[in-house]
Amino acid sequence: MTTTLPRILLEPGDPAELVVDVLVVALENRADSIEVRAPLLAEAAQRSLREAALAVGHRAKREATARIPAPPGVSATSVLFVGLGDTGGASQGADFRNLLRRAAGSALRSLNAVDSVALAFPVGDAEDAETVATGALLGAYRYTAYQSDASGRTIPATLAISAAEAVRPALERAAVIAAAVAATRDLVNRPPSDLFPESFADAVVSQALVDDLKDRVNVEVIDEAELEERGFGGLLGVGRGSARGPRLVKVSYGPAASAPLLSLVGKGITFDSGGISLKPAARMENMKSDMAGAAAAVQSLFAIARLRLPLRVTAWLALAENMPSGSAVRPADVLRIHGGKTVEVTNTDAEGRLVLADALVAAQEEDPDLLVDIATLTGAQVAALGRRTSGVMGTQSARERVTTAAESAGEPMWAMPIPEEMIGYFDSHTADLKNAGAPAGGMLAAAAFLREFVRDGVEWAHLDIAGPAYNSDSPYGHTVVGGTGVPVRTIVELALSMTR
Repeated sequence: MTTTLPRILLEPGDPAELVVDVLVVALENRADSIEVRAPLLAEAAQRSLREAALAVGHRAKREATARIPAPPGVSATSVLFVGLGDTGGASQGADFRNLLRRAAGSALRSLNAVDSVALAFPVGDAEDAETVATGALLGAYRYTAYQSDASGRTIPATLAISAAEAVRPALERAAVIAAAVAATRDLVNRPPSDLFPESFADAVVSQALVDDLKDRVNVEVIDEAELEERGFGGLLGVGRGSARGPRLVKVSYGPAASAPLLSLVGKGITFDSGGISLKPAARMENMKSDMAGAAAAVQSLFAIARLRLPLRVTAWLALAENMPSGSAVRPADVLRIHGGKTVEVTNTDAEGRLVLADALVAAQEEDPDLLVDIATLTGAQVAALGRRTSGVMGTQSARERVTTAAESAGEPMWAMPIPEEMIGYFDSHTADLKNAGAPAGGMLAAAAFLREFVRDGVEWAHLDIAGPAYNSDSPYGHTVVGGTGVPVRTIVELALSMTR
């Protein structure tokens, strides 16, 4: 089951005249008072709504909501106020757009079992419109595939954005990007009983066959026999403890052979028990999300294909299930990575870097202009940057391109170094490397390990999304509990930047 988001509509007229179930109105806190930030609303309606908001004690605190019956002069059945906080009078810029995105997401996240919604926000240009629409669509997301009665969690059928006609293409782009984020969330939220390497590969193949993708996207699934034949020792080693074998899936999109090539590599551990180096039981259920990098990589490619961007993109999905069994890889085993390097396994719970190494080497055989790997790789990322900010490592140019795209997309990321001393911790007396390194700075150490499989001169960025990919805390803004869809919006923005 794939989550269906609301259908986006553009309404260039007065929002007060829209006949909808809920009209969402943005409020700003200014000098201990509140102001309606909805320029297309008639002045009389703005005054009426401001008085109604004051009457119910709404102070326009960021993301705070309050729903009331619509006052006279407003055709909607009800009005939902949502706060922007004190913007300092701002009406543009990345920080302001982040406020819009999160406010729109909070508003839609608070609404259940309504059919039609319209947003009256300060939409000044196409970028604002895309921001508001994306936030609202992602806030509307509900994952109900395994609930026997989800009638109380239905999402709106239509979502109208109050804005000028000129922003219509931006709303269409928002719908494509939000659908890709939602599809990523769906994959991350699926239980590992249903999502394993083979079924993940099947889902990708099925999605690539839909009408708007089938003539633009190609999928190649490499099964265990071919992995063995072609020497993908990392995937085979990690996957051999499971009764459900590994897969390497290559997805390709490209309108012209001469276009720049963006290669994405995604870690796809469909469940990570830690293998023989077993994880603690507490919160192990969240390890169904250890395939979020692969999900984000492929859904980013599908979004890029739907947007018909003039560049080539490949997504390499390294899929395996890391389980303990009599056939599982053992500490002290040696694996031969695709391309020939050998790795001594000293910790079977440091498995993601092994499957990524295989896929990174394979991706470079096509000489990409930019190589980006995406992985829920280390608990050290959470320790260093928390649960909302991804770490970005790699070559300086690639790192800067990713962080610039992330700022524009509104996904928090922070550039981190790869200290030269880190690689020394991976010295092995038996193989070329061992897979577990420094006792401190684990996020940086993992990047140092991966760099050993990236050729000199290749523009490469490594995204550690261990915390941001899955929200096991309270929802906020447009971010729901469960899979978040990070970093799809950043990858699409990165691809857009390569075409400008």
